[in-house]
Amino acid sequence: MRARLWPALAFLAPCLGPAPALAQNGPVGIAFVEAPEQSSGVCSAGNPDKGFACARQKCVEGGAEQRDCLRVAWCYPAGWSVDVFKQHSEGPHWHEHSCGWGSREAAMKAAEVRCDPALHDYLIECAPVRLWDPDGTELPVE
Repeated sequence: MRARLWPALAFLAPCLGPAPALAQNGPVGIAFVEAPEQSSGVCSAGNPDKGFACARQKCVEGGAEQRDCLRVAWCYPAGWSVDVFKQHSEGPHWHEHSCGWGSREAAMKAAEVRCDPALHDYLIECAPVRLWDPDGTELPVE
């Protein structure tokens, strides 16, 4: 029975498109690293290991110690991504990331939810501060 299956698979293989390994020619995922209250890093890459290594290096270049640069998010595929700045009424601030969205509008709606005062009454400040397209290009948050 297996002998009859191989000709069928050989016929179907060209119809399935390129193997996933060929997709590594461009950024397909996005990694976010944060050193709270210090620095951050963001990189697009073909896999999480490369993405986080790159993002951690950018975090270190921003002034943080490598041990403080923590992995916070990976999305595959990257989709549209947004970084939301938040500040607690008691002072500490941080960033939250939302990624993998199908459109700029969807990413910005996700930021709205992260900043909804009805859900987060302890915040004194909350706003989207960075935005990336599916290729990993940073765009203005208008």
